[in-house]
Amino acid sequence: MSNKQTDQIKFYALGGVGEVGKNMYVLELDDEILIVDTGCMHPEDDMLGVDIVIPDMTYLIENKDRVKGIILTQALDDHIGAVPYVLRELNVPVYGSRFTIAMVKDLCNEVGVPGKQQFNEVHSQSKIKIGKSPVSFFKTNYSVPDTLGVMIHTSQGPIIYTGDFKFDQNPVDGLPSEMEKLTEIGSKGVLCLLSDSTGAEMPGYAPSESVVAEGIKEAFHEAPEAIIVSVFSSNIYRIQQVLEAAAREERKVVIVGKEIERAVEIALELGYLEDSKGLLVSHKEYKTMSPDEVVVVTTGSQGEPMSCMMRMAKGSHQVVKIKKNDRIIISAVPSPGNEKQVSQMVDLLSRTGAEVVYGKDKKIHVPSHACQEELKLLLNVVQPQHFIPVAGEYRMQVAQHHLARSVGIQQENIFLVDKGEMVEFTKRKGKQTGKVPSGHVLIDGLGVGDVGNIVLRDRRLLSKDGILVVVVTLNKSHKQILSGPDVISRGFVYVRESEALIRQAETLVKETIDKQIAQNQTDWATMKSSIRDQLSKMLFDKTKRRPMIMPIIMEG
Repeated sequence: MSNKQTDQIKFYALGGVGEVGKNMYVLELDDEILIVDTGCMHPEDDMLGVDIVIPDMTYLIENKDRVKGIILTQALDDHIGAVPYVLRELNVPVYGSRFTIAMVKDLCNEVGVPGKQQFNEVHSQSKIKIGKSPVSFFKTNYSVPDTLGVMIHTSQGPIIYTGDFKFDQNPVDGLPSEMEKLTEIGSKGVLCLLSDSTGAEMPGYAPSESVVAEGIKEAFHEAPEAIIVSVFSSNIYRIQQVLEAAAREERKVVIVGKEIERAVEIALELGYLEDSKGLLVSHKEYKTMSPDEVVVVTTGSQGEPMSCMMRMAKGSHQVVKIKKNDRIIISAVPSPGNEKQVSQMVDLLSRTGAEVVYGKDKKIHVPSHACQEELKLLLNVVQPQHFIPVAGEYRMQVAQHHLARSVGIQQENIFLVDKGEMVEFTKRKGKQTGKVPSGHVLIDGLGVGDVGNIVLRDRRLLSKDGILVVVVTLNKSHKQILSGPDVISRGFVYVRESEALIRQAETLVKETIDKQIAQNQTDWATMKSSIRDQLSKMLFDKTKRRPMIMPIIMEG
């Protein structure tokens, strides 16, 4: 327990609740703010053209003088992907394990973050102070190397955040979760537990990551042509298992994809990945090899539209071309919400004539998150006074709530929160209080937050019914049309097959302008609005479509 008196503690999530990804949790300890995890998520289907989504940081920016640091639990994008954008606004130290910090530094270099950042490596035995608050860590197991849970010590009792975890009894790195630390701190009294909810709907225990090694070896056996394996870029353990299976089949391995190539380079440099047999080859070497001599490791297991795997499926990848009898192994299961796009990708891959190996029953992937029995075990070991399910969609948080009730945690001490909703602790008593601003910030190219609801609405309209551009040149002083109106259609109708409709539209625009001029209405904004209204009504009556209409009036 901390020696510093912490009279008031506030907790709220700016991301990671009511959704999978974008994890960002905030603790206010009197006048100081600590951020735990700073992740991003992939855009939803209706976020057209958006690259990634990060949490709304408005409240943190408004209180940036109070923010004392960022603590990271692991190296996946849904925990670190927003760090570069936060550091553009907040000049604060960042704490994480060796592998996590290396990945964050690389990400910051990639995005381009001005100024000098303060990166600090910690490990499971580290005991540090961030601001006035003591912070310690414990080893966890996950599909990514070097993952940590966090303990923030206050005078009201410690607050524990698990990060993504499972209790792997046979971990790939040989280092099990530090259950003894959780047992010890649980016996002394824990103020609040923040626990990963992603696996809360799955019964039993999550199988060990070690199980996958045998499944991959079986999937590799007697493959007639090329083998292509899709994994998460930070899943270094899985890549190590692929290397070992490739060695058994006497195949070389090529890594394809910018993000995964960087992750492998970092893991090799830090010793988290071993290539003692010299299996890794360059793209140039790969092009000279026979398909049955090589294994391709790439990303795109979630069917992301611009991923390497999807481009291979469409035949547009510059390095790898999928051929008949190739064996494609998707070593992942769809994240919630990605089922449709993964299904579409598998369908495209199947059309190439390749054999696609995927699904839970193939032993090529196991759940990375703790399942119900592990979550109950954690609750029984920690025995928290208060419990907040985090890191998952709302139904997963509800499932965690039921698990907590089943092991004896009182209803009034369990808090189901949405983004921005605040839980306040005073004298070891918790209650839900106010709310801080929260939501999505959309990253599109170099733009941060400049794509909002109005821009997305316009993009949806364009994708649905197209655009109609009306160009006309007016002589304002003589109040007459000099040229046009010309109507240009894109994505609305095929002009050559709709000439009558286009001529009718041009006639209506001319009549609308003449009427405006006759009424001495020469304000162009009003004229454009009239053109848009009249044309929209006529086109809907004729086609039942609502294209975006863009009048352009020029002065001649």
